[in-house]
Amino acid sequence: MTFDPFEPRVAVASLSGQSDAGWARAAAPYVGCAFMGGIALDAATREAAREMVADRDRTEFLPADPVAFVARQLDALADAPLRGAFNVRTATLDPLRRAARVCADRGAILEVNAHCRQAEMCDAGAGETLLRDTDRLAGQVRTASDTGATISVKVRAEVEGVDLVATARAAERAGASVFHVDAMDSEPVIADVAAASDASLLANNGVRDRETTWEYLAYGADGVSVGRPSDDPRVLRRVARAVEDWERRRRDGADRVVIG
Repeated sequence: MTFDPFEPRVAVASLSGQSDAGWARAAAPYVGCAFMGGIALDAATREAAREMVADRDRTEFLPADPVAFVARQLDALADAPLRGAFNVRTATLDPLRRAARVCADRGAILEVNAHCRQAEMCDAGAGETLLRDTDRLAGQVRTASDTGATISVKVRAEVEGVDLVATARAAERAGASVFHVDAMDSEPVIADVAAASDASLLANNGVRDRETTWEYLAYGADGVSVGRPSDDPRVLRRVARAVEDWERRRRDGADRVVIG
């Protein structure tokens, strides 16, 4: 499969309430894409975000107009040498459609968040609840995809009762072209998803260095994303170099890449 969404095949992944255009610019020397956000789009998820800020040690983006905020942040990256992306959380379709149009107009990726496991966000009908309701997830993907935007779906492994292979297939049929998997402690799930879907597969969780990067690429990931250390240029430099070395060895005809 040809990887289309961005090059180099390294991204930084959204950290709630922290990942804005300034954060993305700082990562730009090392990555091909920055998933900003996450941001709550509708009334229910915005109330959940406010509760999370009030009740626990959380940061959240809570602008007066979340869709306008998405537009401003993407516009601030218009001259940056990477592809912009925005991770969004919603239980309703109209604000999702509007945010997706903003992304489509700017050539950015709209990422549907089926990943957040905070109780407040799940009670609002967003985040991880979408993993347990494939029809709702597909509906969000289809709504966003119909605007012409490139759609990513962010998911996590190790959710009881959830078949990520089936979820990936459903998301792809609905219009997703990127499947962004937080592998948790189940790295081999990347191989299962890669074998089942033609969507570009982005692997996340624990990506820090050559060993962790090459492990995911060996399982079939098309690229990797860096989460918590996304503001550490030393980590980003190591990961970017690891991906470059992997691709160079493949171009040079290496039969296999030794991990370790």
